[in-house]
Amino acid sequence: MVGSARVLLVAAVVGFFATMACGAAQRDYAAALTKSLLYFEAQRSGRLPTTQRVQWRGNSALKDGADHGVDLTGGYYDSGDNVKFGFPMAFTVTMLSWSVVEHRGRLAAAGELGHALQAVRWGADYLAKAHARPDVLYVNVGDGDSDHACWERPEDMDTPRRSYMVNATNPGSDVAAETAAALAAASVAFTGPRGDPRYASTLLKHAKQLFQFAKNHRGLYQNSIPSARSFYSSSGDEDELLWAAVWLYIATGHQEYKAYIAGANNVGGVPQSLGWDDKFVGAQALVAKLILQGKLPNNGRHAEMRSNVESFLCNVLQHGDGRSGRLTPGGMLYLQPWSNLQDVTTAMFVLVTHADQLAAARASLQCGGVRLPPAQLVSFARSQVDYILGKNPMKMSYMVGVGKRYPLQPHHRGASLPSIKNNPGKISCGKGADYFHRSAPNLNVIDGAIVGGPDNNDHYDDSRGNYQQGEPSTYTVAPIVGVLARLLPN
Repeated sequence: MVGSARVLLVAAVVGFFATMACGAAQRDYAAALTKSLLYFEAQRSGRLPTTQRVQWRGNSALKDGADHGVDLTGGYYDSGDNVKFGFPMAFTVTMLSWSVVEHRGRLAAAGELGHALQAVRWGADYLAKAHARPDVLYVNVGDGDSDHACWERPEDMDTPRRSYMVNATNPGSDVAAETAAALAAASVAFTGPRGDPRYASTLLKHAKQLFQFAKNHRGLYQNSIPSARSFYSSSGDEDELLWAAVWLYIATGHQEYKAYIAGANNVGGVPQSLGWDDKFVGAQALVAKLILQGKLPNNGRHAEMRSNVESFLCNVLQHGDGRSGRLTPGGMLYLQPWSNLQDVTTAMFVLVTHADQLAAARASLQCGGVRLPPAQLVSFARSQVDYILGKNPMKMSYMVGVGKRYPLQPHHRGASLPSIKNNPGKISCGKGADYFHRSAPNLNVIDGAIVGGPDNNDHYDDSRGNYQQGEPSTYTVAPIVGVLARLLPN
């Protein structure tokens, strides 16, 4: 009896600490979710609303579009600089919207659905304004070269704010289709509970026109806007067109989009990653979802896309050919030296999304001779999120403001310079450079920002000049909104 009692006591103690650990992890995910949405408020351009929670930011770029007589205020700065790049901004809005579409209930339960919808709307409002006419889309505001040469907070900007557009004569079917995808996805996000059906209808109208524009006037946008080539150069437009068609089919159910998907010439093969340039994985994952839900047949191009995304996920899970990354000694999925975590967060989003669809269909993921249940996919995604939040060899959270130790010098102009609220005097490029070269922590904590992340040996150099590892971006954070929501209780 004594031995049995001792076993029971040990089991109870182990259970108690396991419950405590689980509870702590859930709190970490909840805190990270809250801060990931705060991050988007720190990236806002334009006139800030009275509900603005990130108080060290102020109004900025209030004359954007004036050179063309249009209102291009608002939107998001993409990373640590002050240019508005429409291509990655549209992808950011698509991923934020997808997070809402897939995890609306969990976001609501966490008290963050309103903030998530606000984040989507801030970007969607700008993209809709940038679509000034059916065949005109403004895609960039600001000059990358002069902006990158100047360390200046957005409230003080005096670098050129030239507006760049694509049109029927100078096409950009890649960025037009990505913007169509963003606005179609946002329309779906605003169709559900606590949404705005009238706003959703407006966004959908823009999305339909942009898709037609992209189909009718093919051409890569950097050929029309050469200055974009050095920053967010596009490798093709077939992925964006397919991605947009899938989102428009989800939003409308119309036959023309279904036919486009079934007749696509290129469905991407087995991609390496999902990101601001390559959207094939996203389109494939959505088609696989529609197949598993019985809304598309499991044959032809549809079956090919499902097979491709499942092969991609097998690679991510280390049961494939390795083209989607290998694990570092500390367990991080590693694909590239420049901002690796952008590929990790998108891969984890697709992983948990497909896991849920498999679970609903009572199916598993077949990777060669290995059969993986949906729970194993979620477990792998959890391991990557835990790594990002501090369970790594550096014992550092790569999401700023979360955990006891996180990067203090992320490569970000506004965060590193004095807040305009405390120091209203203009800080010029020259004076700003002094703050760039300081070895001290940034003056403002940019909560929720995810830096580029460590190298293939799990090492991270927390230095403001280390932009390869230390620059956060909207398209890195947007996918983790959905992943964090998924890891919380429903």
